[in-house]
Amino acid sequence: MIEIGKYHTLTILRDTEPGLFLGDDKDNEVLLPNRYVPEAFEIGDNIKVFVYLDNEERPVATTDSPYIAAGDFALLRCNEVTKFGAFLDWGLVKQLFCPFKEQAFKMRTGQWYLVHCYVDDETNRLVASSKTNRFLSNKDLTVEQFDEVDVIISHPSDIGMNVIVNKVHAGLIFNNNIFQDISIGDQLKGVVKKIRHNNKLDITLGQIGYRSIEPNAQKVLDELNDNSGFLAFTDKSDPDEIKDVFQMSKKSFKKAIGSLYKSRAIDIKSDGIYLKE
Repeated sequence: MIEIGKYHTLTILRDTEPGLFLGDDKDNEVLLPNRYVPEAFEIGDNIKVFVYLDNEERPVATTDSPYIAAGDFALLRCNEVTKFGAFLDWGLVKQLFCPFKEQAFKMRTGQWYLVHCYVDDETNRLVASSKTNRFLSNKDLTVEQFDEVDVIISHPSDIGMNVIVNKVHAGLIFNNNIFQDISIGDQLKGVVKKIRHNNKLDITLGQIGYRSIEPNAQKVLDELNDNSGFLAFTDKSDPDEIKDVFQMSKKSFKKAIGSLYKSRAIDIKSDGIYLKE
């Protein structure tokens, strides 16, 4: 079966009046209409296409690339609102439908919305939903602390910005970890800074590089995490005490906390080191 809403590399089987018929290795076929047929081709060539339903609900292929595919999230513009729902511009001739029941807030023409695209089980049609949280789960995490992840900015909260992590999980960037202008729909790189109770993901933007920093900095982080985010040590602490706790010299310790401070992972105060929330 050639799934709709996805990209496929198919073989050109035959040239007909309405266009080229393409097929996979399981004898499934789909039409590539004339408007998308390349100027030069040969029977047997492979071609990459996107498959969706046309206005008559028939599977067709296109060489155009939509702004979103099944299983993805993207920021799309609402072109029209009718009595049936909203129609979004996703870069193809036929617009992407978002029913009223899938709208987190009533959509308005000309506004932009972060949506998830999926195949509706009842109608077998591609539809959009702005209720993006229902397509995310943190029950079984596929990421670990300090992993680099793909982040999509979702929506603001009082304490930060909610994000979509690797198109699978929900995460949060706290306000004190936002050091750049970000907007809903932005796709960025981030790092899992911390995994909290109930698998809540604390994300920070950019490449912190916790795992690429010196091992001594990692030791300090581990000690902080094991001691509720506080250690009664500073760069003025006794060298022997530092060695007993961290198994490193005072010089190495100072370099480690300097690296963590520079990456905004810790605060250094007169009474000790604090892990930033």
